[in-house]
Amino acid sequence: MSDTPPRNFHAIHITKDKCIGCVHCLSACPTKAIRVEGGKARIIDQLCIDCAECLRVCPHEAIHSHMTSFAALEAFDYKVAIPSTVLYGQFGPTVVPNEILSALRRVGFDEVYDLSSICELNCAATEEYLNEHPSPRPYITSTCPVVVRLIQRRYPTLCGQILPIEPPREIAAKILRTILPKSLGIPAEKIGIIHITPCPAKMVSINSPATLAKSYLDGAISIRDIFPQILQALRKSEEDALMRHLFPETLFSGIGMGWPLSGGETRGLKKHRAVAVSGIRDTMRVLDEVEGGLLQDIDILECTVCPDGCVGGPLGVENRFLAKSRVLELVAAAGEHAVVDQKDVSRLYHKNFLSFDHPVSPTEPRPLDSDRVKAIRKAKLRERVFAELPLKDCGVCGAPDCRTLADDIARGYARLEACPFVEAKPRRAAAQAKGRAKGGPKTGPKKKPKKEKP
Repeated sequence: MSDTPPRNFHAIHITKDKCIGCVHCLSACPTKAIRVEGGKARIIDQLCIDCAECLRVCPHEAIHSHMTSFAALEAFDYKVAIPSTVLYGQFGPTVVPNEILSALRRVGFDEVYDLSSICELNCAATEEYLNEHPSPRPYITSTCPVVVRLIQRRYPTLCGQILPIEPPREIAAKILRTILPKSLGIPAEKIGIIHITPCPAKMVSINSPATLAKSYLDGAISIRDIFPQILQALRKSEEDALMRHLFPETLFSGIGMGWPLSGGETRGLKKHRAVAVSGIRDTMRVLDEVEGGLLQDIDILECTVCPDGCVGGPLGVENRFLAKSRVLELVAAAGEHAVVDQKDVSRLYHKNFLSFDHPVSPTEPRPLDSDRVKAIRKAKLRERVFAELPLKDCGVCGAPDCRTLADDIARGYARLEACPFVEAKPRRAAAQAKGRAKGGPKTGPKKKPKKEKP
């Protein structure tokens, strides 16, 4: 774990050499964090929430995610894998979860920790919290780090409605951090706990946690990166049989197994009304409604920005529809019975073992200028420039829409000439407006005096 996590870590990056400025990413970005300048896309850090929508749509593989490398694991004497239950849905129906856990041991991990029971534990703790805290409504789940960062940036008034219970990956890592150093006799810093995930944003929650002083995880490896090694290990059928003998079947939780599907987080709630929404656009529409004071009859809102939930993460391998079908089969096979003792949940819950270190705080807004007077002038300039733009929102200028271009011009990041539809006269008018905003003299041709009628 890093002792000093960066405040604004980003997992999504652009490889300039591969970018051709095609503007697919520009159109896909929900927070208008991308600009295209000089034929290359760039990301504005203060606006990016690492949703990976740009990564999904880039046709030239110019956008990549920063994940933990296998070489980084060599720094640890004891390596533990905590795979997302999404991993179980990446293989065919003949491969059972326990075989996948055994394969992970063979590819280099000393211990593998199934997450499904911790997902069930989280669900039970959520039930207790909702019983004890009748308001505000609705609470919003914190499992998706993109949703948390989205709320921090775009919906700061909703920060207090984020459910203050850590997601299963952090709870599992915290449990292991507590017990492994004593049981193994190994210093905590020599034990590496790695999450295996289809989501690049998990690296954001590890390197720049919103609710913890520092993450209990040491890194995250994508399913896409580790899949070939797991597949190779699974093909050794004779050894698989031996591994099944050495490592008996884990008691998987059916409630937790369905966690990566939209609605899976709240499926186990017995007494509370829940609504699940997936996909970044639908999530933003629902959060708009919550911000407007709606949905107060809902106890908890489950939001995931990936389509269909975590099973639709961009770093998975299997088609998300097939993966979803496989996960549903595993849920049915595991059954609905609880594998977690409610007394244990209550004990951990009341010790605050499952809670945030600190509440989610809003991200500082991005002002037009640090100087208030200049900010007012720039705001006026922005409105005047916007009035001169054609409102085509075509993206040709390198900004996602005309409103954003006007904002960029006011900030000094772009010029009106970037818009190919603005004619000479509006350009002169905008230049005059800009001169007035700066306190300079009016420019442009003087008006001829009107001739008196005879």
